[in-house]
Amino acid sequence: MKKVFFFLMLAVSLSAQKTEVVELKQSIKDRKGTTKSITVIDNRPDKEIGNIPFHKETFTLKFANVDLKNYIENWFLKDNKVKGNNDIVLMLEDLKVYNEDPEEKTSMTKIKFKFSSFIKRNNKYYFLNRIQNVITSDSNFPKYIASQISNVVTGMIRESYVSLPLGGAMSEGDLTNYENFITKNSLLFGGTELKDGVYKDFRSFYEQKPEPNYVIDKNKKGRVTNIKDTNANINNEVIGNEEVFGYIENGKAYRSTPVGYLEMIKDDKGFYVIATKTELIPANTGNGVLIGAMAGGIVGAMIGAAIDSGPGRRGKNVDTSEMPNVYLDSLTGSYIFN
Repeated sequence: MKKVFFFLMLAVSLSAQKTEVVELKQSIKDRKGTTKSITVIDNRPDKEIGNIPFHKETFTLKFANVDLKNYIENWFLKDNKVKGNNDIVLMLEDLKVYNEDPEEKTSMTKIKFKFSSFIKRNNKYYFLNRIQNVITSDSNFPKYIASQISNVVTGMIRESYVSLPLGGAMSEGDLTNYENFITKNSLLFGGTELKDGVYKDFRSFYEQKPEPNYVIDKNKKGRVTNIKDTNANINNEVIGNEEVFGYIENGKAYRSTPVGYLEMIKDDKGFYVIATKTELIPANTGNGVLIGAMAGGIVGAMIGAAIDSGPGRRGKNVDTSEMPNVYLDSLTGSYIFN
């Protein structure tokens, strides 16, 4: 009798456990034909993606091919018949799906990911791009979660085609600690005083190269209202706040956001702003903003489009004591949410 009961329970357990497959089938064609190959380094400490509850059942997320290295490399070969000279290395560092409270019906699934890419030249590696974040899905439908994972991988590869190298050359052994290798000698993180001026994108901010002729314009209350180009040929043209990354004044850095310029505070983890996610990423932009071009182009455009429909400029007396510290990725400038 006990054996019958055991097998009945096992059958119920197996019937409630289902698999949702993550398929990588979107186009990753390099339209400029500059890429010769993609090599995958799968450094995920746990190769299992995770489980999510849906309608009293549990779904296990798995890639269509458990050999993710071959899966992605063959995906590239299938979509790219014309090849260039660039060898891109895609490093998978983390990928997890989870539900913080599976017993709560309104609890949403979260997707945690961290992928980086490099270009390999003469057996040396140069950093290209990185996405690292936790996104909260607006649906727990397993197929939708799987499609979001596919979108992140696809977006990462597409952006790597057009990203420019950052930092110096690294050996293969340096890749395991690439962030410290890149930032330790940078002007931004090297401990020197930051250079005053206006920065058009994160790359110029990282390299400490302010935009020539760009100056901040303040109102009578001393608040920055916009940016001006003092080039004599264009007669103080006003530059939209959404068209710049931020500025530095008296050694303090400020980030352009939909609620105005917020101070970027620096600690041992990098730069952060004190703000809510809805202030930084208005709801109508969606999670797509998290997958941003390193130079700030895509992110800048999406934030710019949301300026008018965002939560409005933050007043001086807003209580920020309960707001989180939102860090900026030290190599891309993208916001990192938990």
